[in-house]
Order: sequence, then C-alpha cells, then structure tokens
Amino acid sequence: MSGATIVIAVIAVVAVAVAVVALRVRTRPTLTTPAERAVHATLHTASLAARPLRRGLDAASAAEAAPHLRGLTSADALGLADADGSVLAWTGPYECLAPVFADAAARAVDEGRRILITGADLDEPGVRALIVQPLLDESRAVGVMGVVTRVQPGPGMLSAITEVARYAGNQIELAELDASRARLDRAEVRALRAQISPHFIYNALGTVASFVRTDPDQARELILEFADFTRYSFRSAGEYTVLADELRNIDRYLTLERARFGSALEVRLQVAPEVLNVVLPFLALQPLVENAVRHGISSKPNGGTVTIIAADEGTDCVISVEDDGIGMDPELLRSGDLDAITSGASGPSASENAHVGLANVDDRLRAAFGNDYGLVVETAPGAGTKVSMRVPKFRPGIAV
Repeated sequence: MSGATIVIAVIAVVAVAVAVVALRVRTRPTLTTPAERAVHATLHTASLAARPLRRGLDAASAAEAAPHLRGLTSADALGLADADGSVLAWTGPYECLAPVFADAAARAVDEGRRILITGADLDEPGVRALIVQPLLDESRAVGVMGVVTRVQPGPGMLSAITEVARYAGNQIELAELDASRARLDRAEVRALRAQISPHFIYNALGTVASFVRTDPDQARELILEFADFTRYSFRSAGEYTVLADELRNIDRYLTLERARFGSALEVRLQVAPEVLNVVLPFLALQPLVENAVRHGISSKPNGGTVTIIAADEGTDCVISVEDDGIGMDPELLRSGDLDAITSGASGPSASENAHVGLANVDDRLRAAFGNDYGLVVETAPGAGTKVSMRVPKFRPGIAV
C-alpha cells in the first residue's frame, strides 16, 4: 500500500470518528438549567435532613440534621433545641450564642411564635441577627431551630426559615406518629394474646392431662407442642412475621386440637411455596383458624373440616381459612361486627361469645397495608364460614 493510500485511509477514519462524535453531541440530552440544578440540590438536602428527623428529635438526630437545615436556610450557624429549650445540636461558628438561643427557644415555645434577636442585643461582631423559630406541627411546638445570620434578615429570608421549620416539624411529627403506631400495634398484639390465651390454654392442658395415664408418650409430645406454641405466641420480637412461621405455629395449635377432637376434626392445607416468605402482621392468621375450629367445627355434632389455602395472585398473596361448620346469618356481615360474625351465635350474646379478635386482625391489616387489605367473610346458616385476607407480597417499610 502506497503512502498516499495510507494517508487517505487515515483521513477517512478520522472523518468517520468526527462524524460519530458530532452525532453523539447532537443527540445528547440538553443539560439542565441552573434553576433546575438548584431545585434538585435543595430537594436532595431536604431529604437528607428528613432522614434523621424521621427517627424523632434527640441529640443524635439533631446533630445529623442540623448541617442540612443550615444549608437549606443559608445560615451562618444553626442550632436545634427540643420543646423544653434544651440545645441538642449546634453547627457552624458562634457557639457562644447557644445559651442565648436556649433562653429564646424556651420563650418561643411558650409563646408559639418566632423570636428575632438583633445583632445589637447579641454583642457578637459580624452577627446581624439570631432568628429563633419554633418547629410547629398542627397544634404544638415539637422543637426549636435557631438561625444565626451575618446579613440583615428580610421578608424573603424569614419566610424561607419559616418554611424550613415547618418542614422539619412535620418530619418530627411523622416520627412521633410512627412511634405511636408502633406502640398501638404492640398493644393490639398484647390484647390479642390475652384474648387467645385463656380458653386455649385450659383446653390444651385438659387434653394433655387426659393422655398422662393412658398414653404418656403422646402426652409428652403434646406438652412439647404446647411449649413451642406458647413460646412463639408470646415472643417479644417484632410486630410482623412471615407466613411460614405463622403456619408452623398453626400446625402446633392444630396438633393439640386434633388430639382433643380426634377424627371429628380434619384439616386440609394448600400453600403455594412462593408465598411462604410473605410478611404479615404477627398472629394475623391464628385467630382465623381458631375461630374455624372453636365456632365452626366444635359446635357441629359430627365435626368437620378446616381448609387453609395460601395462593399466589400476582403482587398479592390471598390466604383463606374455611370451615364446613354451622355457619351463621349473613345479616351479621352487614352489621360490620367481625367478632360477632365468627361467634357462632346470634342476638345480643354474639359479641360476648366472640373474644378471639378478628376485628383486631382486620384493623391491623388495614393499618399496615391500607383499606384494600382487610378481612373478607363469606358465610350462611348451615353452609360454613370462609374468612380471607389479601396481603401484598412486598410493601416498603414492612419487614420482619
């Protein structure tokens, strides 16, 4: 190949490369504007500030959130105090102003308003103002933010500080609501345990006692099942469990009940393997099975069958517990009294006889997953009862 040919080939390659680069440049998305970048940066900073505040306001969360709040307010220094006026964190210079901030914070909470301390009253060179802004939720102050600035605060700055304080207060309020919900969940689980425990314990121990003389080995096995059942039911870990663990504990319960009822109680189980790790509220399934046995089968002279099905339905898992027992008047369905629905009784005594908390389970399902995920009951006199629950296979924030 001649030199001229090589030069021509090189020129052609370079031309192709330039054309490719030019095409990429022309097709590259337009860069964001400075305003868009500023909005993005502000939202990102706000999310960084929200993360610790959603744990509640304490020294650790305040220290983590304060630098981000300082950035949002363009403060030269910023302090955070609790609702009592105790300083939790300070970021930036002028820490000598923290005692002044503490005094003003207590006053801002008492009066429910912003307090502006000018540079003349602070006697700190270069500082033009200390703005003490309560962090308000709908009804009260949940904390206080102090902003130190070396520029004269105008209406725009004061308005921005108010909005940042409102945002921070909302995050703290959400943290308190989350904590309240967790306490309520724990209280409901304790209530459910109290409802389930007495009658089942009496029946289980009575069954074990009946086998002590006639079949000691069987009595020993039943005691172990009873111990495992109560250990799981009274565990202290978490408000949620996985379906596999709930089914395992229900198997212990049914082992004890089958020992009591003998051939009068038949159990059928159909579970899709892919839903075994679905998360659901702790002890959500146990009351459904217990009601099927206690109010559906035990009241039927010749006994009956309890069928438990857990099916995979796309993004959801549908779990149903059905018995072929005595059923009930569907009019009770329209009354909305879930506890009465499975009592196996009618009239004024219905609610009194039902103390296994299906209403509790319904409330907990709706609180965890939304109103689309409560219990559904199908029943008719003499036709048995079917209680179903729909649980999402995945829900952010819900985990064991």
